[in-house]
Amino acid sequence: MSSQTASSARVLEHPPREAIQLEAVLHALSDPMRLQIVRTLADLDEAVACSVVDLAVSKSTSTHHFRVLREAGVIHQCYQGTAKLSGLRRDDLDALFPGLLDSVLAGARSQQSRREPAG
Repeated sequence: MSSQTASSARVLEHPPREAIQLEAVLHALSDPMRLQIVRTLADLDEAVACSVVDLAVSKSTSTHHFRVLREAGVIHQCYQGTAKLSGLRRDDLDALFPGLLDSVLAGARSQQSRREPAG
């Protein structure tokens, strides 16, 4: 296998900005694990290895959640060496659906604070 073929096999498919659909984004954000991934990526504000996002699920389930987010256009993933880096597509989402991501993240924070015991 040539090096060009090997490197192209490590390119992940992402929808172009104009193909991102609101329904797919909302579906991707509706799962608690995927929302946790998005919250973590938003807090870090940079692309990070998937292993940085601590999920209480198996590796295959974690991979599934990242794939759903990528295919919906919520995150971008790329390989850097052997690591797969993930980051939010905030610019794309904000351009297509102004305020949506910030509203979802604020709602998630609010919900979490209601669930935490008062101390």
